[in-house]
Amino acid sequence: MRTILITGPGGTGRTTVAAATALAAAREGTRTLLLGTDRTDTLGAALGAATGPAPVEIAPHLAAWRPDPVAGFRDDLAALQDRASAALDLLGAPRLDPEELTPLPGAEEIAVLRALRDAALAESHDLLVVDLPPLPHALDLLALPEELRRYLRRLLPPERQAARALRPVLGRLAGVPMPAEWLYETAARWDVELAAVEAVLADRDTTVRLVAEPSPAGAEAVHTAALGLALRGLRPDRLIANRVFPEEGGDGWLAGPLAQQRKVIDEWQTSYDVRTVAHLGRDPRGPDDLLALAVPEAGPADARVDWPVVDRLAPDGVLVWHIPLPGAVREDLDLVRRGDELVVTAGQFRRVLPLPSALRRCTVDGAALRDDELRIRFAPDPGLWPAAR
Repeated sequence: MRTILITGPGGTGRTTVAAATALAAAREGTRTLLLGTDRTDTLGAALGAATGPAPVEIAPHLAAWRPDPVAGFRDDLAALQDRASAALDLLGAPRLDPEELTPLPGAEEIAVLRALRDAALAESHDLLVVDLPPLPHALDLLALPEELRRYLRRLLPPERQAARALRPVLGRLAGVPMPAEWLYETAARWDVELAAVEAVLADRDTTVRLVAEPSPAGAEAVHTAALGLALRGLRPDRLIANRVFPEEGGDGWLAGPLAQQRKVIDEWQTSYDVRTVAHLGRDPRGPDDLLALAVPEAGPADARVDWPVVDRLAPDGVLVWHIPLPGAVREDLDLVRRGDELVVTAGQFRRVLPLPSALRRCTVDGAALRDDELRIRFAPDPGLWPAAR
């Protein structure tokens, strides 16, 4: 299934563009699901119809869904209490009633990720349009599955589960229940769920679409977002320049703002597939206004970024890992090798990258930023690299 993740700076109309994109696709006969992430029903306001915690049919071929993080948090905590009942009883801890539960920070993000996974894996729709939170929250959300899986693997390494048969014996010797069994089972289940979300985000039919107003602030936000996406191996498939003033208004008081918009759009067009959406002179409300925006079609997915490892052993004695980082600044880059991982920092963004298998047997020999691309050189470690015959 095709998935379009739409985000942009707050207040630039990303929700409206997401709703218009979904509605236009549905009008073409594509079975479309529109997933909202706002706590308030801004999506419903744009559509002219309320959305809720279950998919609601908005128009022919179009359903909208806004997951409820409170319900998901209650279900998760109830399940956790059931699994940890022995340990809770030993400690004398009373159970929490569902009525007294309020979601903790992070519950909303988990609810969105689960909804994204469930919607993407369902076979009831052909297109999933996701109204992501505004930047930079959306970038944090996209990074969350990988980061949580990494934390789980560090805290509860799967290889330690080989000792599961010893836990009942240890429990009897200690005279207390051992919670490790359910803990590892819970961690394994979470790992599977997070891996499914990662697979959706990494799928070649999944793309990110940026929405921004063509202004200096919008240009800065797009620059930052592009760098954050690039570090995740993504680039925008479209850049929607939203609320663009009409050209015929260029002789009046709009002359200055219009010239500024033209300049920003011209700069964007050197790096992105830019599509403009006109300013209606009001906040779009309802299907008629959404269709009047004439947003770009869903189109084919083509936003993956390859990170090739280039063999330069013969001429230079190194392997070179090419990581595209458009807009990166040399002074804001940092690299740290840690075992079989490479910690890459680019501006305000950081990612822990597992090294490709060939590079794990090498040492870092240097790095350079050229043509918006980070090129890291790896020299074979004589103690680990197969000897030439």
